[in-house]
Amino acid sequence: MIKPYSLLLLGMFAYTVNAQTTAPIPTVQPYGKIDKEDIEMTSCDFEKDANAEVLFAKGNVYFDSDYNLIFDRYVRIKIFNDKGKDEANIKLRFRAGDRSEYISNISAETINQNTGTLQITKVDKKQIFTQRINKLYSEIAFSFPEVKAGSIIEYKYTVTANNVGDFPDWYFQSNIPTRYSEISTTIPSILFYKNLVMVTQPWAKNTSDVKALANIPSLNDEPYMSSVTDNEERILYELKTINAPNFNQSFSDTWEKVGKELIGDEDFGLQFRRKLAGEDVIISKAKSLSTDAEKIAYIFNEVKSTMKWDQEDERYTNDGTAEAWNKKTGNSTEINLILYHLLQKSGLKAYPMLVSTKDNGKINPAYPNSYQFNRTVAYIPVDSTFNYILDATGKYNIYNETPRNLLNGFGFYINKDDEKYELVFLQKTAPVRGVTLINAEIKPDGKMSGTVQVNSFSYNRINDVKEYKTDGEEKYIKALSNGDNNLKITSLKFENMEVDTLPLTQNIEFTLDLTGSDENYIYFKPNLFASDYNNEFLSENRYTDIDFGYPGNYALNGIYKVPAGYKIDAMPKSATMAMTDKSIVFKRLVAEQDGSVVVRYLLYFKKSIYFKEDYPEIHGFFKKMNEMMNEQVVLKKG
Repeated sequence: MIKPYSLLLLGMFAYTVNAQTTAPIPTVQPYGKIDKEDIEMTSCDFEKDANAEVLFAKGNVYFDSDYNLIFDRYVRIKIFNDKGKDEANIKLRFRAGDRSEYISNISAETINQNTGTLQITKVDKKQIFTQRINKLYSEIAFSFPEVKAGSIIEYKYTVTANNVGDFPDWYFQSNIPTRYSEISTTIPSILFYKNLVMVTQPWAKNTSDVKALANIPSLNDEPYMSSVTDNEERILYELKTINAPNFNQSFSDTWEKVGKELIGDEDFGLQFRRKLAGEDVIISKAKSLSTDAEKIAYIFNEVKSTMKWDQEDERYTNDGTAEAWNKKTGNSTEINLILYHLLQKSGLKAYPMLVSTKDNGKINPAYPNSYQFNRTVAYIPVDSTFNYILDATGKYNIYNETPRNLLNGFGFYINKDDEKYELVFLQKTAPVRGVTLINAEIKPDGKMSGTVQVNSFSYNRINDVKEYKTDGEEKYIKALSNGDNNLKITSLKFENMEVDTLPLTQNIEFTLDLTGSDENYIYFKPNLFASDYNNEFLSENRYTDIDFGYPGNYALNGIYKVPAGYKIDAMPKSATMAMTDKSIVFKRLVAEQDGSVVVRYLLYFKKSIYFKEDYPEIHGFFKKMNEMMNEQVVLKKG
């Protein structure tokens, strides 16, 4: 952080500025002035099914004579229907704990048309609330009154920061379409910021001090999307140098510098060795265990079962590890620094590691700073092929698998003793397996009954356990039927649910009414319990890259006994289908054997990340696979 005294020194120096653009902006109206066309519009011109639209968002960043950073923001939104009314709830987070930021000049109003005249309802200042989020951040929240389909809402405010390093990032894109978005900057010549521009659309304006986009589509979740944050059109800013007469300072951080600063931080590195009440009992128990894996598993489960996560993801502690341990609750960094402390005290070579969760977005290795991260975990390297990434905040996390929401991103680990501060790419290279075995008998009356064994490994195991315990058995059983109302599960029993080191086994008994069958023919699809093969790539278009998380191997084996008096009239042929680069392969093997139809489906994912440019082939692949999975077997009487 740039200390306040640096700002006072800067105030002694004269500076010049980059002139702001004076070109008129016809798409942005003054606050309170509404175009008739906007109040009467009923849909977004370029995204007809949108529930709401940002008519414009304008940001302006400049500095006062004391080098306080001023950020004015003005937003106007059109509400098209009741679903769009969620946009009327506003939350503004700011850094209040160290008094480095404050928000002022808030104005907000709702505009409706009533019998041809505009009706303006202002947000009452008494209905604007400020609440403390944690030690560092607070939040201002308010809601617009009288919002309905057809309303326009607008608000503006000013953020003042006494740290020139707190330059706001600008996001052009959001979950609703945006007609126009602009950021303008007036930066003193003694300050130099590095820009990370992540924009794929053509610029509406592109000068040194004004950047704008127009007609920006909404960005919403897509199947196997890394995160919204990773894919939004945006500009990020990072202070690199201050170059003034008689004063020069560089902020071109290295990861080593970032690590050393964190070690000296009261809310991070100085927490490493804080003693925890009663820790000696845990440490003594861990040291008595034979293997490192046993020690790791014991300490991990002890912390996970003792501590309650307060749902706050931060890269620093709030109350500190000792107080969090006493209260048995804490933020993600507090819980995992407690975990690291106990591992290290038990003789294990553990290190704290900063990470960014999937929702927070991937970090950029070329921008060394701690602000990109939002969580700390414990890291234990074993060899070149395996390491432990331990996060005790998740109820269903296990000690021997990297949490799914950290995969395919970087972690930054801190080895204070050896002065090593390095990035590690977190990935799962071994394929995650899922094996389903079906043994069924078909009756002449067009009914099927049988047993199924589902064996889930690694993340498949974690997902199944979480879904069962979170949703409950009734909802879980409904999901197992994969939308087939004729499939009835009569028995479900689990093995190894509480044993992290073994695959989860589900033993299922079921019955199925084979609809469409008559007195001469029986029809059935041998794709029961095949949710691993579902096609989620239904859209013709794709706007984001695809992240499966990990490679996978899935096998579905079925034996279907043909009833007496029937013979096979038609059945799918064996076939193999593969992506051009062979990274995804689907096989279907079908045969008649000893009076039964034997079917085997195999699906292999050899890599986990695909670019959006690969989507046409992926879309076609899964569409064809779905068609192949739904081909019927026909049995004929006689």
